[in-house]
Amino acid sequence: MTRNRNRRSSPPSDGSRKPPRAAGAVTRREAAAPAPPPARPPGLERADERREAKVSRIYGFHSVAAALKAPRRELIRLYATPAAAERLSADIAARGLETRIMSLEEISARAPREAVHQGLLLEARPLAPIDVAELPANGLVLVLDQITDPHNVGAILRTAAAFAVDALVTTERHSPEFAGALAKSASGGLEHVPICSVTNLARALAEMGDMGYWRIGLDSDAPVRLSDETLSRPLALVLGAEGRGLRRLTRERCDRLGRLDLPGPIKSLNVSNACAIALALVCERLPVED
Repeated sequence: MTRNRNRRSSPPSDGSRKPPRAAGAVTRREAAAPAPPPARPPGLERADERREAKVSRIYGFHSVAAALKAPRRELIRLYATPAAAERLSADIAARGLETRIMSLEEISARAPREAVHQGLLLEARPLAPIDVAELPANGLVLVLDQITDPHNVGAILRTAAAFAVDALVTTERHSPEFAGALAKSASGGLEHVPICSVTNLARALAEMGDMGYWRIGLDSDAPVRLSDETLSRPLALVLGAEGRGLRRLTRERCDRLGRLDLPGPIKSLNVSNACAIALALVCERLPVED
């Protein structure tokens, strides 16, 4: 005999069946449940919410203006106040960029906390890194040994752009994201200095040596002054992280170690300041490029 699947069991006859709930009544479990958060108005998503994959956020007037002028930068969309959009209207039109006009508060809701965005937030694709083999044969290159502070790396990039450095070599791990605070500190320098990101810095320095690069590590305790070094292209200036300095394997891959000769009682500087002084010394003494 087949079972009737649609047949319901008989209700209990001992009076234990609960009476139906009155319309609009609230159960104890429902009363204890937290109320859902209020819906956020359109355009006011928090900065830490999930965003489109592989998107860099660039903010601040100089950083955004430089990105708009950089042909190798793939742009997605721009969030701007009316006044900021007007200042960059020619560059925005030249790129045909989607622009959403917002208030300062709405842009702040999309930007990282405490970001000084000046009414501009650009979403763009990250710049593609170059390979060690793509470094110029007669170049001037900066090498960063696990410098993690985005403000320092941004300042180094700004200085590198000012001194026409050909590339910046850094590690994939223990390095900041090349966007956000770093791009703001670089003040447009990120768009002018190609980034070479490597998995193993010691191996990359060895490859650069095979390519003919003279590798000088900057070290406050070095026996030789940087200003006394004989310099020639191609040249790599290697900078270590603050506090720890150059790692052992990095030191071993350098051809020489040089120090900045500082006359005052303080013999070491913030790495971005040391980089600026070192580049000024180096560029004064390097042969001028044709």
